[in-house]
Amino acid sequence: MIDSLTKNFLKFQAKTSPNPLSLSIKKAKGSYITTTNGKKYLDFVAGVSACSLGHSHPKIISAIRKQSKKYMHVMVYGEFAQAPAVNFCKELLEMMPENHEKVYLTNSGTEAIEGALKLAKKATGRSELIGAYNSYHGSTHGALSLLGLENQKKGYRPLLPNISFIKFNEKKDLEKISTNTAAVILETIQGGAGFILPKFEYLNKVKSKCEDVGALLILDEIQPGFGRTGRFFGFDHFNVKPDIVVMGKGMGGGLPVGAFTASNHLMKYFEENPKLGHITTFGGNPLIAASCLATLRELRDSKIIDQIESKEKLFRKELEHKKIITIRGKGLMLAPILKNSKTVNDLIYRCLDNGVLLFWLLWEKRAVRISPPLNIKDKDIKKGCKIIRNVLDKI
Repeated sequence: MIDSLTKNFLKFQAKTSPNPLSLSIKKAKGSYITTTNGKKYLDFVAGVSACSLGHSHPKIISAIRKQSKKYMHVMVYGEFAQAPAVNFCKELLEMMPENHEKVYLTNSGTEAIEGALKLAKKATGRSELIGAYNSYHGSTHGALSLLGLENQKKGYRPLLPNISFIKFNEKKDLEKISTNTAAVILETIQGGAGFILPKFEYLNKVKSKCEDVGALLILDEIQPGFGRTGRFFGFDHFNVKPDIVVMGKGMGGGLPVGAFTASNHLMKYFEENPKLGHITTFGGNPLIAASCLATLRELRDSKIIDQIESKEKLFRKELEHKKIITIRGKGLMLAPILKNSKTVNDLIYRCLDNGVLLFWLLWEKRAVRISPPLNIKDKDIKKGCKIIRNVLDKI
């Protein structure tokens, strides 16, 4: 029976798919979500990689409460010095390559993508942007223009002009990068395509080609960033130094946020000719910045990231099953691949009935998303995987 909250959700909120999961949420804590009817769900999704430290982490709650007693929004971004944002930017840059000296804070990952694209065009004086097939960078017009799946954007044209695409991990396609190219934008690990990792020094080859022609390399770390792969940023695994890094999701500890970083030389292009080259009202909001800072410090100062590799191994061990063809991804950004989309749908809905929350990936219909809180306990990994195996036995 549908409760009143779900009825009103379906009636008053715009939907993004014909049949949303429609769980009626009462509370969430740690790695569990509880619905209004009292049923608990083990969360293997973490808000689609956004809740890095799980739900209602005490250090995040404390930081938000403490800041709320001082002040909330006081001025548009970039005009006032506000301690949560300033301290977060300072400590974030300590985790970045040395060529990253400034942070631009935004409201979301897709807004950060927009800023990064604008910055690349302004700094290079060029208009061509190159993305990858099967990529996903967000749903705003600029990000959508670089989305690498035509069916997803054909209803929204015209989009940005001078857009080209290359095949991820395909070396010969790098010849498309030329002196007309402002930037190449890639996900460090392709998300919607099925958690595809770069191979054979691919990212460094892209970076080298960009340097040869004077283009910039933008890496989208919105999903792999902030510890999800077992390093603070996904690109840390691949020894590459991007010109611009875009981030979001897990950096806010469950609150909406985005950012992009670059050198001081690049960021100054937003300051003049014209002034206000990229502006935002709520980017750097002190409540959200306080949550970001608490999240960063907990990830940096605890052993959570150090334990990601062992948690990945545990997942891979516990998910050995004849109906799982392979498991793609890295760290706690994992995608078991099944034989077809029907099996995926059956698994997700039956696990939901059995108290485990899984989800889909955007483009790879044979994949199941597993992206739990980074601090998930081993016993919960084993519990959830056992339920997954039992469900697969019955499909």
